[in-house]
Amino acid sequence: MEKDMGIVSVSRLCQERDLSLLPLPLIQWSLRGSATDQKPEIELEFIGPKPESDGKYPVERAKAISGEKLLRNIMSDNKIELYATYGKVMNCGGGGSCGTCIVEILDGNDLLNERTNTELRYLKKNPESWRLACQTIVGNKENSGKVVVQRIPQWKK
Repeated sequence: MEKDMGIVSVSRLCQERDLSLLPLPLIQWSLRGSATDQKPEIELEFIGPKPESDGKYPVERAKAISGEKLLRNIMSDNKIELYATYGKVMNCGGGGSCGTCIVEILDGNDLLNERTNTELRYLKKNPESWRLACQTIVGNKENSGKVVVQRIPQWKK
């Protein structure tokens, strides 16, 4: 082959040299980490415990990958207040031994794990919608949707 042939079509080159072209199999590419491989997310809405001066309850929002975090950790990571005054000082740090991280699930309970034995013990006299944030797993790695959480529900009584 000559060194400097310029632009030459493959078919012309084959004709000049009495060569034939054979079809090659189609190559398919797949991308890892494409948009279809994204992990499902849970949207969270946190309602404040007391209304503001305009009568509306403050709302804070966060997102979490389904099934990867406890509600307590999501709130902590997003700097969303979880504890009342006593709980700020006396909480167990997420060990499930104090009962100070109570929240109420207003919507999206089906996106959370079942109540644990610890919750059954601490919350037996409270509504079914009350949970301990340190025991509540948000999502199951497959589901997505929205969870609405009332912070410090005991203040509503």
